[in-house]
Amino acid sequence: MPFLSEIPDIRTQRPMTALVLGNTLLSTVPGISGAGPTPDGTLLTPILDAELVATGAISSTSATPNTPTGCPTPASITRSMVELTGIIPLFVNAGLKHAPTVPCLDVYGSPGGDPRNGDAVPLVNDLFRRGEMVGGLLSRYSDLLVLGECVPGGTTTALCVLRALGYDAHVSSAFARNPVTLKETVCRQVLARVEAAGVSHPLDVVRMAGDPMMPVAAGIASGYGGTVILAGGTQMLAVAAILKGMERSVPHLATTVYVRDDPSASFARTVAEIGTTAYYVDPDFAHMGHAGLARYCIGEVKEGTGAGGAMLLAYLMGFDPDEITRAVYEFVCAYS
Repeated sequence: MPFLSEIPDIRTQRPMTALVLGNTLLSTVPGISGAGPTPDGTLLTPILDAELVATGAISSTSATPNTPTGCPTPASITRSMVELTGIIPLFVNAGLKHAPTVPCLDVYGSPGGDPRNGDAVPLVNDLFRRGEMVGGLLSRYSDLLVLGECVPGGTTTALCVLRALGYDAHVSSAFARNPVTLKETVCRQVLARVEAAGVSHPLDVVRMAGDPMMPVAAGIASGYGGTVILAGGTQMLAVAAILKGMERSVPHLATTVYVRDDPSASFARTVAEIGTTAYYVDPDFAHMGHAGLARYCIGEVKEGTGAGGAMLLAYLMGFDPDEITRAVYEFVCAYS
């Protein structure tokens, strides 16, 4: 298969990347998120991922950039692209439980609440407006923005938001075996609240059912004056759906083939229903000679921390697929 499903018609002189970090308390529900060593540990994952991407190492804890099965986290892939291209992402704190350990642009959000029990993002309108301000600011320094995220548990909030916006969507998971039954149970409870409230505006849906990354990322994309690529899987699909519902321009997406080919998800179909385009990166991890990376091919991890978009950006900057995959391999081997 080709490295890219489609070559974007994008020319850039000043590319930039950004990662929106946030938490949702849904990640602490046992069994719902594989993005951390324990349910409570998922609340630290965005901070540790940002640390790895920014510095090349996790120094604030004894954690390693691998899952318990030895699968390198997507932050490892993104970091390898930082080392290849020299472009370090801007980190945006949309609402973290713990203080970040790397410099972040703060939009003064709070961690997302459990949407089964009350409003998940009470300051949704403020966060969207602040996101628009950030997008306008970044436009002054770049012409292409690759916008990613890190929100453990965010595929479940994405499921809730997509369904509430009218899409018959199914979402991925960092687990090799997607906890579909648990996610669907949570989603039914959340949708019952949304339907009882009678809300329909996308930001009202996010207020009740989403997480803080969503309004911030949507605001950044809305306020940015150049080309935006939403770097991520089903969580960024929710951002695209929010923008479409608000009648704003809907960016294209970039993700890995491991998200597209997830039989428990509906990524490609939902992309078509939203009416945008997705670029799929195939780094061919099955044949790289690294047992941990090969686990992506059986459905573990799949995507995150803007990994697919980071590889796409490296390609747009003129690096060939062999250089890109070699950079990934050499970085992850250092932690094997």
